[in-house]
Amino acid sequence: MKKLLLYLFEYKTLSREKAREVLINISNNQYNETEIASFITVFLMRSITIEELQGFTDALMELAIKVDLKGHETIDIVGTGGDGKNTFNISTLSCFIVAGAGQKVAKHGNYGATSISGASNVMEQLGYKHKNNNDQLLKEVEAANICFLHAPLFHPALKVVGPIRKNLGVRNFFNMLGPMVNPAQPTYQLVGVYSLEMARIYNYLLQQKGKAFTIIHSLDGYDEISLTNDTKVITNKGEQVLSPEQLGKRMVSPEDIYGGNSVDEASKIFTRIIKGEGTWAQNAVVLANAAMALNCTGKYESYEMAYHAAVESLDSGKAYQSLQTLISLQ
Repeated sequence: MKKLLLYLFEYKTLSREKAREVLINISNNQYNETEIASFITVFLMRSITIEELQGFTDALMELAIKVDLKGHETIDIVGTGGDGKNTFNISTLSCFIVAGAGQKVAKHGNYGATSISGASNVMEQLGYKHKNNNDQLLKEVEAANICFLHAPLFHPALKVVGPIRKNLGVRNFFNMLGPMVNPAQPTYQLVGVYSLEMARIYNYLLQQKGKAFTIIHSLDGYDEISLTNDTKVITNKGEQVLSPEQLGKRMVSPEDIYGGNSVDEASKIFTRIIKGEGTWAQNAVVLANAAMALNCTGKYESYEMAYHAAVESLDSGKAYQSLQTLISLQ
């Protein structure tokens, strides 16, 4: 690792194959924590290249425990995280609204590395037991329209670096990898990114995969549709900038989407919203993200139709029923 670090400190970049090799070595515990922390830090000092990101993705997918959901067309709604905004669990809530609307979801998530409550934290708090048993995950998707994939159970490298990332407490390239390495390989993907640079990189990478995708970035730095500002939306077909009014009928303030000071507080906010007891602003943000995900599947004539389906899922209690069914299967 010392030789590799010296090489990187000279602002040189890794080939796709070399990046793959390093991450496989990390998974195999070939480096100590200090070496791994130093390696991660390199990519905080300079931008990561597409080749490096592809190599890291190759390694994670090569080593991943595979998930076979028997041909079910699933979607994942996931943000890169690391935007430092400490919002409530918007993408996870959106997943249940999408599931309540009848679209199957394979949600990939992790504990919060730079936020108080990541998707895995809140799911655990709600009574979900993280697992990598394929039969159980398939059963969940078929009964509740959703299963949850806790990243470290499927990716050895993520398990190794988890404590190091937590100690560093800053956004790093593993945030970028999360949305690219869902072991269920969903048919559709809604990805929230924290910068326009990341949006461009993801656009390139997802175009290569040839699947239907939507990338979202709020222009004030959120990795989701925040309705606090305009949102850049990129799909296979092109890109546009949409206003809060176009996406969620109204603009909201950052205080409206605050996520609380603890996992317990975050899970209480989550429960209130999924039960249909959220504030107007909380509901508007969740519905906009869910609508964008439903629209990504191509099964709706317009975003407006997808938005109506999201509203119906939340208002009718179907989204909450999806959560209850999922928890009852644990």
